[in-house]
Formats: sequence, structure tokens, C-alpha cells
Amino acid sequence: MGRYVLHRLLLMVPLMLLITVVTFLLIQLSPSDPAEVALRVNMIVPTPEAIAALRLELGLDAPLWQQRCVQLDWGTSFVTRTAVSHELAQALPATLWLAATALAMIVTLSLAIAALCVVSAGRWPDKLLRTGLFFLTAMPNYWVGLLLLWLLAVKWQWLPVGGIDAPGAVILPALTLALGYLGTYVRLLRANMLAHLHQPYVDYARVRGLSSGRILWRHVLVNALYSPLVALGMSISKLFAGTLIIENIFS
Repeated sequence: MGRYVLHRLLLMVPLMLLITVVTFLLIQLSPSDPAEVALRVNMIVPTPEAIAALRLELGLDAPLWQQRCVQLDWGTSFVTRTAVSHELAQALPATLWLAATALAMIVTLSLAIAALCVVSAGRWPDKLLRTGLFFLTAMPNYWVGLLLLWLLAVKWQWLPVGGIDAPGAVILPALTLALGYLGTYVRLLRANMLAHLHQPYVDYARVRGLSSGRILWRHVLVNALYSPLVALGMSISKLFAGTLIIENIFS
């Protein structure tokens, strides 16, 4: 398992480089001139002279292979006029912390809820949990975030409204991110665990006198984890992308 995770992490490096280059090329195909957009964002009248001067300043007049993306230099922000690498260095730690906390919540809550659904399979707790998760998955995460913000932070004052420095500040945005994924992974884990409960090794474990809880957690769950882990690995990039809206909602 460790070698598989390391292999997937190493594959992210060329993948991120490829995504960067493709994004750069797509921006070049856009009908909007980045220099003109930058001038309008900074409330400057985009005259032909101003556009030409800014294109020269930003290096946009150079051929594609001489521009900064190919040199792995992200240049200067159009809005703040500071180095993009500096902007990323400031924002990335909070994003990584938020995504990592949300990922931990997804794994922990999915395992707990899926186990509860398996134990009560076909009965009302199982049906109630799956129905609730279905509706949570269908809700936009920005709407869920605003609802949780009003309920847990404003009305009940259990958690901070925003920011990253206060104790527990990451819980609310991370929970908002995690809730949208729970329905998928709980259903996947539940289906796999129910399928493995009918395997011969489970009958053998029962004959050996192992308790139901030990069989569920030490044998059935371990064998049912492969496909959910693969799906979770594919969702990590989407999880990072989803932090953009959530970070804005929770400041």
C-alpha cells in the first residue's frame, strides 16, 4: 500500500506540469487580452499605448516558448503586482491544511457511517442515513457552507465565523467540503462490505469464534477498502479545487 501511495504521489508531479502547460496554452487561445484585462481590473483605461506597454512589461509580446510558463517562472500578479510565487506561498498552507482536514473527515466519517449502515442493513437507521447522505450530495457545497455558517457559527456560536487562526476555525469549512463526498464513499464502502460479508473467509472467522465487530473491522473492512481508496485518490484534485469557493465563504 505504501509503494502504491508513493507511486501515485510521484505521478502527480508530471501531471501538474502538464496541467500547467495546457492551462497556459488555453489562456493564449482566449479572445481576451490579459494586458487589457489587467488594466480594467486596476481601473485603468485600456488605451492601445497602455496595453502595449503592459504587454511589454509582462513579457506577453514574446513568443510562447520564451514566456515565463516555459521557464517555470509564474511572473507577477495582474492585480496585486507581487510575485505569483509569493502569493502562492502565502495562500497554499491554508489550502493544504483545509484540504487535509477535509480528507481526514471524509475517511473517518465514511468508515463510521458505512459500518453503521452495514450493521443495520435493511433497517431504518440504514435507510435514514443513506437518504440523508443522498440529499447532502445533491446540495451545492456553497449553500451547505452558508447554512452551516448561519447555524453553527452565528446562531449557536459553537465555531468561529471565519479566519484560520482561531481554535477550531478549520472544522466548519472542512466539514462543508467533506459532506459533499460522504454519500459517494459511504455507498461504495457499504456495498463492498456487504458483498464481503458473504465470502467464505467470513464464515471461517465465525467458526473460529471471532466476534462480529472484529470480523467487520479487521477482515471485511480491510478487504473492502481497495476500490474506495482508488476513488478517493482520484478525488483529491477535485477536493483541492473545491477549496476555492469554501475559502471565500469562510474568509
